[in-house]
Amino acid sequence: MKLTSNPFRGGAAEFEIEEEFPAPSVDVNAVLALLERCPAHAQTPLVESVDLARDMDVAQVHVKDERGRMGLGSFKALGAAYVIAHDAQARGVADMGSALAGVTYVTASAGNHGLSVAAGAAVFGARAVVYIAETVPEAFAARLRDKGADVVREGAIYEDSMAAAERAAEREGWVLLSDSSWPGYVARPYRLMQGYLALMAEVFTQIPTPPSHIFLQAGVGGLAGSCAAIARRTWGDAPRIIVVEPAAAPALEASIRAGQFVISSGPSSAMGRLDCKEASRIALKGLAQDADGFALISEEEAQAAVERLAELGITSTPSGAAGIAGLLSGDRADLGLSQTSRVLVILSEGPET
Repeated sequence: MKLTSNPFRGGAAEFEIEEEFPAPSVDVNAVLALLERCPAHAQTPLVESVDLARDMDVAQVHVKDERGRMGLGSFKALGAAYVIAHDAQARGVADMGSALAGVTYVTASAGNHGLSVAAGAAVFGARAVVYIAETVPEAFAARLRDKGADVVREGAIYEDSMAAAERAAEREGWVLLSDSSWPGYVARPYRLMQGYLALMAEVFTQIPTPPSHIFLQAGVGGLAGSCAAIARRTWGDAPRIIVVEPAAAPALEASIRAGQFVISSGPSSAMGRLDCKEASRIALKGLAQDADGFALISEEEAQAAVERLAELGITSTPSGAAGIAGLLSGDRADLGLSQTSRVLVILSEGPET
């Protein structure tokens, strides 16, 4: 694992990014109020892993297990579906089940974001169209169709399918709902990231003692950016926050090293949900302030984490276990770990089915 320290942490130096991009929201109350009205919403467990703590010779490892989130198997259920629910509520109609009839949401997805769009659209009477790259497994395309989405394959990589979704939205008058942000596209991803705050709001009530270390996996960075922002507001500077990315897709780490947004490059990664070469500017702006370091893990390190979790009876994917891989594969001294350390990690998705 390669660890890069963040020279911009806490505003120690100025990170160059356009003013139109806000830092991630920490307004969790609005999110919780809306989610409480969702019959599928329920708290996910926070589990203490004595085995992982023993592996790393630390005091505690707490795992926030998102595999059962709203029946979608991933934290992503908190994102796009929350935006769509907000849109439905804004219509002010009595029948929420048909509040968005006639509306089509379009997105691109390398994983669970598409499921969240599809599920949210179905609940409120809208249509979902999801663009996927040629490398996305057919089993995932089938899961999207089972949720009612129309699936279109276009492009060799995620960024190609995202460009295709953007063109379709403009051509057809559809609502583009991406989990990333770029110049001219800010409001919806900002709200989408708000949805992820619910995850940490649960952790605050579940964890017995604030952690000394938090490991957050990242693709475009939405989950990491939101979790880091509200962790800083709640726990201050004390936790050491490490963002974990595939070495093949260092979207955030490369931008931090450059001191400005850059597009990263690399081969395809088995961490398909995290295989994103362009960071969300909103997430990047927040993490430049909030993250202490950015860790790049190899394909082998991610797979080793999956295998270790399987030994413990926990099933996930290389993407879902990436934060844990960052913990298990890192150098203790570089990470500042000791026998008194208390670690928080997120198991962000269940196994592929």
